[in-house]
Amino acid sequence: MNTAVQTRVAVQTATVYSILFAVSAIHMLNDSMQTVVTALFPVLRDSLALTLSQIGWLSFALNMTSSVMQPVVGLYSDRHPTPGMLPVGMGMSLLGIAGLAFAPNYWTLLLATVFIGIGSAVFHPEGSRVVYFAAGERRSFAQSIYQMGGNAGSMLAPLMTIAIFIPLGQRGAAWGMLLAAAAIAVALYVVPWYRTQLAAYGVPVKRKGKAADGQTLHDGLSGRTVAFALTLLVLIVFARSWYAAGINNFYPFYLEDKFGVSKQTAQLALFLYLGAGVAGTFFGGIWGDRFGRKNMIIFSIVGSAPFALALPYLPLEAIFPVVTVLGFIMMSGFSVSVVYAQELMPRNVGMASGLIVGLAFGMGALGAVVLGEWMSAIGENPIPVIDAVSYLPLIGLLAFLLPKDRRR
Repeated sequence: MNTAVQTRVAVQTATVYSILFAVSAIHMLNDSMQTVVTALFPVLRDSLALTLSQIGWLSFALNMTSSVMQPVVGLYSDRHPTPGMLPVGMGMSLLGIAGLAFAPNYWTLLLATVFIGIGSAVFHPEGSRVVYFAAGERRSFAQSIYQMGGNAGSMLAPLMTIAIFIPLGQRGAAWGMLLAAAAIAVALYVVPWYRTQLAAYGVPVKRKGKAADGQTLHDGLSGRTVAFALTLLVLIVFARSWYAAGINNFYPFYLEDKFGVSKQTAQLALFLYLGAGVAGTFFGGIWGDRFGRKNMIIFSIVGSAPFALALPYLPLEAIFPVVTVLGFIMMSGFSVSVVYAQELMPRNVGMASGLIVGLAFGMGALGAVVLGEWMSAIGENPIPVIDAVSYLPLIGLLAFLLPKDRRR
């Protein structure tokens, strides 16, 4: 084996933990900036007299902006990888955070939210490609490290609401500019390594039915099988994302209205759900490499269904442990779903990542709007709506029809 081939094999099989944790940190900071928007909802509902419908549209603007652009950015980056997009995306989020802190009305809030969404869309596909290069043979584990960073950022929403936004109000969002500055600094550290990997892989490559790492198109699966599998993944992501939209955006209001608890107590339940999701993402990646991607997808969405169905009927003291278990199981399959899609489309890693992750944001955005409008139509009442979405995880039974993943 000559030196060039040895170098190529080493690049593909070694797991580069320093880069994995660096890009995971950027992901955490990026999603923390997105979290600033949702963390402000309880404050903005009072200070700017926002309706639940308007809150739903803010969530829609944030998530749909990034979701619509992610597959497009991913397709472009598959053809023209651009390491500089990592700090540029974080710079756009910085502008959005600054606008959010000083927005005087709903429409300015909406514009600032769009900037944050665009920054996220620019970052995610390139971030997923960096993870793909740094993963070696531990793809599910590496993707879990990356997604765990994002989940950790999202988990901060209720804590920021309690510690910053309730006492400081909207102006407290200015602290998020420090998150953006830190993300830009870490991205500048990753960029040189990323350029080196692109050179080692020979990217950009001629696309004649071969992937950059020598795999055949679709990893040997037929186009019809790949299309069928991706369709099922879309439906599974739809179920998970709409359910998450209800929990992430409206469950604190649900607890306040149904049980009369304080904002802090309601945010604590959300924190437990999101925090358990971080742990679930981590262990799901490890188990995905060991037990298979399909098995973990089935476990995550089907295993969480009984807890989701039981949640609306529990007394307050039982909600906290159950919502913790629910968050752990449901999020254990998220990073595995991304890897499953990447291995279906090995030539288009960026687009596969943008499609699944972006679709999750997009479906969540659409769900937030639909659920928000529904609640407004029934008198700003979240209780029957949140009760209804508890049936969505049953759609996950479709996961049994997914083709067996070819790599363990």
